[in-house]
Amino acid sequence: MLEFAILGLLTESAMHGYELRKELGTKLGPIRAAISYGTLYPTLKRLQLAGWIAQAGETPATAEEVPALTSRRGRIVYKITAEGKERFAELLAHAGPETYDDAAFNVHFAFFARTDRATRLRILEGRRRKVEERREGLRNLLARASERIDAYTLELQRHGLDACEREVRWLEELIASERSGRGPGRPSGPPNLPSSADSTGGEPGLS
Repeated sequence: MLEFAILGLLTESAMHGYELRKELGTKLGPIRAAISYGTLYPTLKRLQLAGWIAQAGETPATAEEVPALTSRRGRIVYKITAEGKERFAELLAHAGPETYDDAAFNVHFAFFARTDRATRLRILEGRRRKVEERREGLRNLLARASERIDAYTLELQRHGLDACEREVRWLEELIASERSGRGPGRPSGPPNLPSSADSTGGEPGLS
């Protein structure tokens, strides 16, 4: 998913690594902003070797842009290639089951403005089924085990169930808007994209 997000951002403009990291945080929220340089730069190298991005020169580095304990050399600017644009288009059109998971859904949703309506609908409907399954699992757990778990664990499970119910309602609104051809309106929708931390206590990763 990090590959998809980087290619998507580079279709907008050429950027160096520091800019990409900042834009990932803006596009994908505070959890994604935790992407380290140790994850980002190997991914950029891999994309470059694949021919999907290329170096477009260097820009002077400021003190703010230089990670601790690294040299203050110029920042390499990356641009997307024609092959990279084709690769991004392929990823954009993909709507398989893996796109319904937390991290993958969030990344795809961030680029929905460039995704065709049929693909958006498939992903939204698949995500709704995924969250509905999670919701039913939590309901069953609470029904079976509410008397056997401590009050704090019980409250956490209730919080997860509430998050699932809110997300299902949000997804249903989006699906209805897509089917009507209106698209999402402002300011409808949750304040942040759904996170697996709401319902599972874990933090989704990017691969």
